[in-house]
Amino acid sequence: MPVVPNRADAHRAAELPRDLVTRGLEAARSAIETEAAAVSALADRLDGVFLDVLIAVAACEGHLVVTGLGKSGLVGRKIAATLASTGTPATFIHAGDALHGDSGAVTPRDLVLALSASGETAEVCAFARMLAERDIPVIAMTGAEESTLAKLATHTLDTMVLREADPLNLAPTASTTAALVMGDALACALVVLREFTHHDFARFHPSGALGRKLLGLGEDA
Repeated sequence: MPVVPNRADAHRAAELPRDLVTRGLEAARSAIETEAAAVSALADRLDGVFLDVLIAVAACEGHLVVTGLGKSGLVGRKIAATLASTGTPATFIHAGDALHGDSGAVTPRDLVLALSASGETAEVCAFARMLAERDIPVIAMTGAEESTLAKLATHTLDTMVLREADPLNLAPTASTTAALVMGDALACALVVLREFTHHDFARFHPSGALGRKLLGLGEDA
């Protein structure tokens, strides 16, 4: 059913200066181009470090615990969900909660993937320091390879971006997209290493349209 524009909204849009609207569209186009370039640059960073991380996660006898704060935390939660649904036991612990007892959920059999674009997020670094004291390996995903987090980590996945996508170069945009894509790259590589199949995916995802399709039940089941 076609959406009928609200008259009040249409009136407000008509009042916007044409040059402002043009600049807004230019910013939108620039954002897409900036984020696309940031993602494209990641392909050249799938080097020996990425391979070491891949092998470490594949060999992990426990869970890959993902952590972060703010926008990086939101991305981390999605990365953990993608990994869990594709055969890698993974869970998310908020870095702030980790400092108030939730760090006790991490065992010596686990690995921790810590996200921070700056590598200086206080709570994430404090959590990583606690883990290091317990000899639990930390994989940093950061855009700053000389940061505190990177120095605390066993491995560092480089997600550096030249600039954020927003006009102010402040809001986490290109950096969070780069982290998300690096997480997807890790998950996809693990699908191959684990020889994870459609059948395996269906067992983890029996509900919804995707689950019905995989189980051969059809849309009307």
